[in-house]
Amino acid sequence: MMHPTLLIGLDGATFTILDILMEQGVMPFLSDFVRQGVRAELRSTVNPLTPPAWTTLMTGRTPGNHGIIDFIWAEQRTTDHYFTLYNFRDIQCETIWSMVSRQGGRVCSLNFPIMAPPPAVNGFVVPGLVSWKHLRRSTHPQEIYEELKTIPDFNPREFAWDFALEKEAAKGVPAEEFENWVYFHRRREQHWFNITRQIMSKGQLDLAAILFDGMDKMLHIGWRLLDPACFSGTLSDEDNKVREHILGYFRDLDGFLADLCEMAGPDARVVLASDHGFGPAYEVFRVNTWLEQEGYLVWKDLESSDAKTQQSVQRLVDQHFVHLDWEKTTAYARSTTSNGIYIRQAKSGNDFGVPADKYEVFRNELRDKLLKVENPDTGRTIVKQVFTREEAYPGANNGQAPDLTLVMRDHSFISILRKEPCVATRPHPEGTHYPQGVFIARGPGFPQGVTASEFSICDITPILLYSLGLPISEDIEGRIPPGVFEEACLKETPIRKGPPTLPPDSYAVQGAYHTSSDEENAIMNQMKALGYIE
Repeated sequence: MMHPTLLIGLDGATFTILDILMEQGVMPFLSDFVRQGVRAELRSTVNPLTPPAWTTLMTGRTPGNHGIIDFIWAEQRTTDHYFTLYNFRDIQCETIWSMVSRQGGRVCSLNFPIMAPPPAVNGFVVPGLVSWKHLRRSTHPQEIYEELKTIPDFNPREFAWDFALEKEAAKGVPAEEFENWVYFHRRREQHWFNITRQIMSKGQLDLAAILFDGMDKMLHIGWRLLDPACFSGTLSDEDNKVREHILGYFRDLDGFLADLCEMAGPDARVVLASDHGFGPAYEVFRVNTWLEQEGYLVWKDLESSDAKTQQSVQRLVDQHFVHLDWEKTTAYARSTTSNGIYIRQAKSGNDFGVPADKYEVFRNELRDKLLKVENPDTGRTIVKQVFTREEAYPGANNGQAPDLTLVMRDHSFISILRKEPCVATRPHPEGTHYPQGVFIARGPGFPQGVTASEFSICDITPILLYSLGLPISEDIEGRIPPGVFEEACLKETPIRKGPPTLPPDSYAVQGAYHTSSDEENAIMNQMKALGYIE
């Protein structure tokens, strides 16, 4: 018999903010939860981004092995690049949902990304990042959707973001409009809580998992209003009003945590985890502009192009493609979220790009130059580290990874816009992804009032498997970190190693599934609103 385990994902959670809110009494339940359990900083993936990080948490494998690098992957056709959203079929490793299901466990996965088309698990899947129009076909089993419709105030249209509100909020809006935006996300979280309550009421779940993603939205837009270190003196009345609306979100979340833990029962083990942390970003690095200035990137001359060509280029730009002169471009950035640079390699002696025998020298030269880029306002270098593909994404499935991955001094995302200056100081700090997320756990076998050492997000899958009483497959990269479980628990129930995980095609994805262009555009708009895509 498996030990019931509840996983609550908190997208973007950071102790930097949670500790303040607990101390101020905004999140009293979470404060008690922390005192009664164990906490640690959770180290995210090299590029702390939602899709690769949550997939690492769900598989115990690093992105170079599970294959999810970004929100989108690119395919080069002649001289154009076409982007497609990653989906569940792109995950190249077995997920925790399958591992538990095939060993007789009953699971639910609610609002996690890259879960459509839904796998045929022993339990329930309602994926995240799916538009309301396609929610029915993206649930497993599909019949559960009809049951969810009986939930009072159930409104699938509110599972998708309100694009108009997102775009306005990303620009900075008056308090009265910001209130509507925050309230929209508070309603979204309420819907996901209601769905979780409905699913959990259907009988014993061995592994129940729900992801609340609203915190990421609050911190992207409202970081400067939550972190006292970013306050320039006292806040204005308008800023205080906006801040109160954001605090209302955290109060709601605290209530959801309390209710979910009560539903799980006193014998359940409860794990809270985030995909990454958060912190302030002070600078912007327009990488493609810098590459252009250094002679690595060349834009096509659109002014001399005919109307048909210009219209085609505009279409590509609107869909987040960059139209470059591929005969002259040797390095470019595809997306803001990748935080990386791709080197165009010549496939033959007559092809354009960097010849294979000069690739290493070219890459090292580019790396060295990036590490010397300075902010003219401060005179300080802005790139903290530059990793090669092999360093950042070791593994058999790293083909979509950038040739060079940048870690900025302030952990900000790069910009791919053609705009000068290539390095600039932001007018005010903005929230961005930091590598240190959170882990908090409570229940039988977890120590109380303990802070463990930082460990990897890869370790969450082994922690969950051990909590359930299942062996940890030998090819899982994660481990059971020291200090997370009590020594008495580990002695009574020793860690067991198991055979390798199954290949991804060994468990079925239900039915035929195709993501429509409308659905992809809708999700692209969501990411653009938060600055993930330009």
